[in-house]
Amino acid sequence: MNTFTKSKPSLRRPALAILLGSPLVALGCVSPSAPPAPPSGGHTLALSYAQFQASVEPVLVRQGCDAGGDCHGGGPRGAFELSPAGAKDVAFDFDQVSMQVNPAQPDSSRILTKPLALAAGGVPHGVKVFASTADSDYVAIRGWILAGVTP
Repeated sequence: MNTFTKSKPSLRRPALAILLGSPLVALGCVSPSAPPAPPSGGHTLALSYAQFQASVEPVLVRQGCDAGGDCHGGGPRGAFELSPAGAKDVAFDFDQVSMQVNPAQPDSSRILTKPLALAAGGVPHGVKVFASTADSDYVAIRGWILAGVTP
């Protein structure tokens, strides 16, 4: 006997039942239901370029975030790069900083937590420019974020 043509009947029946649309296969099925409603709520992010230019970009420059070398202006080192001090491109910086904003949890935005002291709720980062959430530069960046987040 040819072993390729002979197979166990128990293995052929389920495959055959599926192909033929056997009612045995559909015993546990029900008719299709309407798709679930899309999620509601959430937050919309509409950050102001003008406010960024007036209150956030000066913080980045003053704190040296755009410096060369190991800082964010010396070339790509990770996910966050700013235009270098000698060739400022505020639109590029706006786009880069905007990607560091978490609209669902604004206070967890990387642009706030990375430079914040660990004791004040920050996360690991080479330079800690904000000692606390009361720092005026921290407050300026946070204000820009909060102004752009709407529920």
